[in-house]
Amino acid sequence: MDPDEIRTLVASWWRHAATSFQKVPGSAVLVRYVQSSYQNDPIRSALELVLVIFFIRYLLSPSYSTQKQNYVKLRDDEIDELVEDWTPEPLVGAQTVFEEMEAEKLPIIVGPTGPKSKLGNGRTVTNLATYNFYNFNANEQIKEKAIQTLRTYGHGDMDDLERVMQKVVKEQAGKRLTRRFIVAEGLFETTGDSIDLPKLVELKEKYKFRIILDETWSFGTLGRTGRGLTEAQNVDPTQVDMIIGSLAGALCAGGGFCAGAKDVVEHQRISAASYTFSAALPAMLAVTASETVSVLQSNPDILTQCRDNIRAMRTQLDPRSDWVTCTSVPENPIMLLVLKGEVVEARNLSMVEQERLLQDCVDEALANGVLITRLKTTPLLNSIGPRDDGWQVQPALKVCVTSGLSKKDIEKAGVTIRHAITKVMTRKASIRSA
Repeated sequence: MDPDEIRTLVASWWRHAATSFQKVPGSAVLVRYVQSSYQNDPIRSALELVLVIFFIRYLLSPSYSTQKQNYVKLRDDEIDELVEDWTPEPLVGAQTVFEEMEAEKLPIIVGPTGPKSKLGNGRTVTNLATYNFYNFNANEQIKEKAIQTLRTYGHGDMDDLERVMQKVVKEQAGKRLTRRFIVAEGLFETTGDSIDLPKLVELKEKYKFRIILDETWSFGTLGRTGRGLTEAQNVDPTQVDMIIGSLAGALCAGGGFCAGAKDVVEHQRISAASYTFSAALPAMLAVTASETVSVLQSNPDILTQCRDNIRAMRTQLDPRSDWVTCTSVPENPIMLLVLKGEVVEARNLSMVEQERLLQDCVDEALANGVLITRLKTTPLLNSIGPRDDGWQVQPALKVCVTSGLSKKDIEKAGVTIRHAITKVMTRKASIRSA
């Protein structure tokens, strides 16, 4: 192509571009501005052109390029060497000498704080180190006012629960409508039994309450496919307003979940403390929880094997032992073994004595190669209120059944536990007789 043809082509392209630009609304104003600016100050026009080009490039360019390779290309052995040489900083710095000394001398208060507080060493001291300016900590009126909105009922007693609900509805008749909740566990952590969910839903509909069901221990264990108490008792999950739970139970992960209607979950997410949702679950734990659910769905034999092992363990302990009975429901892999009522009554055992006996059973089983534990809970404070003194968590042995053992191993472990309990109880009986 000769120079004349090139000039003709460029001139034609320029005329076409100029004609198209003139059709744009406001183009004439822009042209006059550029002409006037160039005549008065051509340097400023050039600077403005550079800024416009830079601005257009900035808008069109991505924040970072995913296509570019690393500027420094490292071999695999070089990467391994850098990783080996890297020393991470400790999550928590080492304590100074003063901090260690302060920790050793830190007083531990046993029970509620007040003007006179009891320390862990048994001494009662005058407490001038807490922000209790008006002694509100010991004000019974404030305590009673704070717990007036709570209503307790007999554990698992639906008739008693209905009585409490009737009382609440009667007290709030004619007042502004408030949110009223029934909070229950799918599997109770301290007793091992479960609630009558169909009856609970019936009461909820009758008295206009909402249900919050904690399925920490029932999710992954109850039901044909491990979906929890709703599946085990044939209850539509949509009839439960909110299902919550931890992923650290049967799923062996971490974090928790909240399931329900979209409006309920959104309200929970917006109203909850900000750190609840800003502290994201680590990716490894999230994937672990998701993968365990997938394994349960794709391999239902795991549930069947675990339940077979539960039956095998119960056969060795509950009907055959003269000393303990299991309070857990048959499908619960966490078997809670409490001393039989007649044993406690015959020996007049206090709570502390029961705890000591059960700890001896744990030690004896461990000496024979089986590791179990006790049910460990926070003791009730006598200052909570007189109405809470009537019921306390009964001391219990905790046996967690797994599908990772064969039925023969489970039966052998059950025999070991039963013999350990018998040995401890008969030994204590002979000591008492002597």
